[in-house]
Amino acid sequence: MSLSAVKPRIVFVVAAAENGVIGRDGDLPWKLKSDMARFKALTINKPVVMGRKTWASLPKPLVQRTNIVVTRDKAFAAPGAVAVHSIDEAIAAATRDAAERGTNEIAVIGGAEIYRQFMAHVDRIELTRVHAPTEGDAVFPDLPVAAWRETFRESHVAGPGDEAAFTYLTFERVET
Repeated sequence: MSLSAVKPRIVFVVAAAENGVIGRDGDLPWKLKSDMARFKALTINKPVVMGRKTWASLPKPLVQRTNIVVTRDKAFAAPGAVAVHSIDEAIAAATRDAAERGTNEIAVIGGAEIYRQFMAHVDRIELTRVHAPTEGDAVFPDLPVAAWRETFRESHVAGPGDEAAFTYLTFERVET
């Protein structure tokens, strides 16, 4: 079976504080240089799907990735991005791009509303749990415990360029 005939896996790539906060005022509420390197490794050469607010928070399009932006604004256009207007359109565009790139994954990178809308479609979650008290206005949705199985855990102390300790976690959807 060719890779283009295989449905790509949808993967959330997210960093969240212990209370679920993922953002504050349109930005990340922490600096984690180590996690930025992991984010790049998990998303490079893949289609990345994000909401318009996440797109607006980026200083430039993510290189070596197709930036797919979900927005209700039919007039939205941005250099370096593919605009779509529904989750179904995002999945279709990302699936085509994944086949062209020869990858079997689509990375969903936020924000909170996009994670909520994609929750029924996600196959795996790559979560960086940030161990710092954090206030914010964007929160990662709660995971129904019965639907997920933790398959990886790796704890880290704050390194150079990191404002907090963190744990890398991988969750796989439980087949029902």
